[in-house]
Amino acid sequence: MSEEKTVEAKVQKTLDEDFQPKKKPKRNKYAFACAILASMTSILLGYDIGVMSGAAIYIQRDLKVSDVQIEILLGIINLYSLIGSGLAGRTSDWIGRRYTIVLAGAIFFAGAILMGFSPNYSFLMFGRFVAGIGIGYALMIAPVYTAEVSPASSRGFLTSFPEVFINGGILLGYISNYAFSKLTLKLGWRLMLGIGAIPSVLLGVGVLAMPESPRWLVMRGRLGDAIKVLNKTSDSPQEAQLRLSEIKEAAGIPQDCNDDVVQVPKQNTGEGVWKELFLYPTPAIRHIVIAALGIHFFQQASGVDAVVLYSPRIFEKAGIKDDTHKLLATVAVGFVKTVFILVATFMLDRVGRRPLLLTSVGGMVLSLLALAGSLTIIDHSEKKLMWAVGLSIATVLSYVATFSIGAGPITWVYSSEIFPLRLRAQGCAMGVVVNRVTSGVISMTFLSLSKGITIGGAFFLFSGIATAGWIFFYTMLPETRGKTLEEMEGSFGKFRVKSNANGTTNTKGVVENGSNGHVQLGTNVRN
Repeated sequence: MSEEKTVEAKVQKTLDEDFQPKKKPKRNKYAFACAILASMTSILLGYDIGVMSGAAIYIQRDLKVSDVQIEILLGIINLYSLIGSGLAGRTSDWIGRRYTIVLAGAIFFAGAILMGFSPNYSFLMFGRFVAGIGIGYALMIAPVYTAEVSPASSRGFLTSFPEVFINGGILLGYISNYAFSKLTLKLGWRLMLGIGAIPSVLLGVGVLAMPESPRWLVMRGRLGDAIKVLNKTSDSPQEAQLRLSEIKEAAGIPQDCNDDVVQVPKQNTGEGVWKELFLYPTPAIRHIVIAALGIHFFQQASGVDAVVLYSPRIFEKAGIKDDTHKLLATVAVGFVKTVFILVATFMLDRVGRRPLLLTSVGGMVLSLLALAGSLTIIDHSEKKLMWAVGLSIATVLSYVATFSIGAGPITWVYSSEIFPLRLRAQGCAMGVVVNRVTSGVISMTFLSLSKGITIGGAFFLFSGIATAGWIFFYTMLPETRGKTLEEMEGSFGKFRVKSNANGTTNTKGVVENGSNGHVQLGTNVRN
């Protein structure tokens, strides 16, 4: 009996450790600076999203294009970015994380210049094609690099930076809309788009001060360079040695091999990765893939791009007709979104990923229901209802606030930290593909969807998807805070089935399948 109790206690402790956050020590300033520089790439996507929401008003008037052409113009960049994100995994393994960031900035610079000088709709679409490739590179590489230089104690804080800069870019785009809206019709929107080249220039200069990722250096056999970076980005020399030991093990380098340059037996060039991810995954890898793809899908399918890209349209439907007032309202959206993402960065390593995500998505569901209800009432009312107008504006703001405090940053943090080293670059690129495809579908169909089932109906649909997302997150996502990237795999391959009212695990509610009370997501158990 005593042995049974000991086993049961170990099962309970393991599950609780997987689903509960750990305590957090101090932060590392050097890793902080590296994360900021890498995350600046995300400004490129944010600025494009923000600026296009307002520029679309003037593009439609100047180029005389239809609503369908506008929604394709706004959303197509997400599909174009698939090319960049698809290439980024192999590119970052080939030339390194740092130079991949430079490449992302250079490609976006060219795209922004082309968009700024567009004489017609076709040329503008070409400019967005080029910019989209740069955005695809940036989306994939920023969280990967940041996760690989961050110590476990502050990885959530630092890996959330790309989302912070996306939101900062959105706010800058909204401000650019307002600032240039008073210029002539032909000049205004072109300046809005062209000025987006400036952040990419600053990015190229800033990258010169960044070190290469220690994990990429180890993959190339450069142990001497890797330990120098690890000493600077770890909380202690002991942690630096521990991180090096774990990376060496993952790369197949013997622990007693400490030369500055060594031969790496397992070169991570991406070969065999797709087989391990999809054809012959272990239960843990299968769980990781499901979690990574699921969190990216539900982040976008809950309608955030519909709110951010089409906020001027939403405010117009709510009863705000003046262009200046609509653009000012969108600036408020960008401001609230940025403030709450900053709050989220300080909470990720204190509260943990899981509680913050569940709270965030719950708030999104309530906000979407209230927004859908108020817009439906306005749509069916013959006179202007100021309370409904006010509620619509308030719920748009509450939606972007609750999104930014959890679902926004945690998606990128979580998906960048759960993949093992050998699968990380391609795994993260795959998550970006799901994210951008879903975003593209939502943004390219929102206007048509609103006409088909009304704008209120569209947001009722998004609220249903967000509810399904909450259930998925509760069931499938274990807590990852405080764990090193190399030990992360041990948290997957199991999930909680039943808990007591006080939140502790009831081992009787866990189905046993040869893994000490863990539910195995498959039968291929790793020895």
